Amino acid sequence: MARTKAISLIQSGSTKVELAELGGRVIENIQKEALSSGLKSQNYTGNPATGSVEYRRFKNATPQDYGTARTSGKGTAITAPPTVVNLDQHKEIVEEAAQFDLDTFGVGNVMARRADNHVDAVASALDTAFFSTAVTGGTAFTPTETGIAGILEELIQKLETVQNDNVDGVPRNLIRLILNPKTYGQMRNYLDQAANSNVDTAAEEFAIFHGVRVYSSVHLPSTADALIMVDGAVAQLVVMYPYRAPERIPLSNDMAVAMFYDYGTKALTPDLIFYYKAAGGGA
Repeated sequence: MARTKAISLIQSGSTKVELAELGGRVIENIQKEALSSGLKSQNYTGNPATGSVEYRRFKNATPQDYGTARTSGKGTAITAPPTVVNLDQHKEIVEEAAQFDLDTFGVGNVMARRADNHVDAVASALDTAFFSTAVTGGTAFTPTETGIAGILEELIQKLETVQNDNVDGVPRNLIRLILNPKTYGQMRNYLDQAANSNVDTAAEEFAIFHGVRVYSSVHLPSTADALIMVDGAVAQLVVMYPYRAPERIPLSNDMAVAMFYDYGTKALTPDLIFYYKAAGGGA
């Protein structure tokens, strides 16, 4: 049986987009739109579709004097306790479409229009959960510097110099700095005015500051103006279900367009997450 073609949505030239492909486009775009999708850890074992996966974090090796293992008859056990992340958040987007609208615009056209909004809505929800979890699991940072550039450099060094059983300093190329719009704008203004900053004042992003990637996000919780963490410090597993064909709502002439997804979010390395909140809400 041939796949149904959308009435009004043009894929390329005169080719109509197929409805089954529309759901795939929505899921793909959500992964591109959500900032969290590029920051989260991908190193898990297990199948998300089963409802949970495991992450493991290895401890650093400790050098011993030569002959220690021979004397004790064994080497040091490799320690990597598992962290389980459950997909415990179950979400849906279910919207009604009047049959008149479907007849007027075409099924594919209505779905395409709503798909764009669904991408934004799901990306926003995932980013909000991701950054809220990061801040909740992280540690508050109080700077001694006062200027925005000094504060952010001090924040970077706070993470860069972490040392414990799992970490012996963090390379700057693995550090990610996320700022709310006000703090990002303050830093952007500083770079605009700084001599030899090599930053295009017309560009929205400055991308990297002192070797650290920098992002602006409206989804940081109100308790943080800046969030810094190592790449992959937070896990966020997401299972998306493809769009279904519009279904008729019982005892009506309207149709329902539905999208469902499950996700779970957890801080994997809370020792490598710090956040900063300025007095009065700005640096």
